[in-house]
Amino acid sequence: MSGTTYTSDLATIDISKTVVGSGSDQLVYFTADLQLKDATVLRSAFANDEFGQNIIEVPSAIASSVNAVWAVNGDYYGFRDNGIVVRNGVAYRDEGARQGLAWYRDGSMRLYDETATNAKTLVADGVWQTLSFGPGLVDGGAVVDGIDSVEVDTNFGNHSVQGNQPRTGIGLVDTNRVLVIVADGRSTGYSRGIGMSEFAQVFVDRGARVAYNLDGGGSSAMVFDGDLVNNPLGRGQERGTSDILYVGA
Repeated sequence: MSGTTYTSDLATIDISKTVVGSGSDQLVYFTADLQLKDATVLRSAFANDEFGQNIIEVPSAIASSVNAVWAVNGDYYGFRDNGIVVRNGVAYRDEGARQGLAWYRDGSMRLYDETATNAKTLVADGVWQTLSFGPGLVDGGAVVDGIDSVEVDTNFGNHSVQGNQPRTGIGLVDTNRVLVIVADGRSTGYSRGIGMSEFAQVFVDRGARVAYNLDGGGSSAMVFDGDLVNNPLGRGQERGTSDILYVGA
């Protein structure tokens, strides 16, 4: 494992690279441990600074536009027309469809049922960000049962989210302490990708009490200080997406 640390008045960010296994079984993943001054330091930004479907930019370009020191791909909300979208405390879409993740102004994080609430209520209850992809990986400090058989409805062509895949996930260790993990995959000889339960266990092993799966595959990208941290699909090239989560410089 190797890493780097960034500290400012807003956050301390520890980024580490982990390599396990070898040969065809090698897995490479990157962990960002974010200790935030307060929850609102973790912000969201849209491609082209515009909310809507099918508006995309690569994560590093979105990050540059908002002067982000660190960023990661989000949930690719613009790939679909449903799911609750609250970003930076503002409600943009109120179409509950699946299990979501809520990040609160008090520095807490919870899995929730989008169909049992609405965006206005979430904002009134102090939600700063919602994410809508899934599934939930960790709840109450334990791996969520059955996640190796869950499918999400965002993959046209019936492309499975199961098996060993490149993945991005976010979790909470303690108040205002967030873990983000990006695992590379689909790259022979570099990184095999990671299964859903194995991914969840990585979060648990690092102390996460809650964790959630975000958009993955070729979208999985972490950016630090303007540079791509991981190696998407082993090609070193980012794929366009609709949104990022970031910490400003």
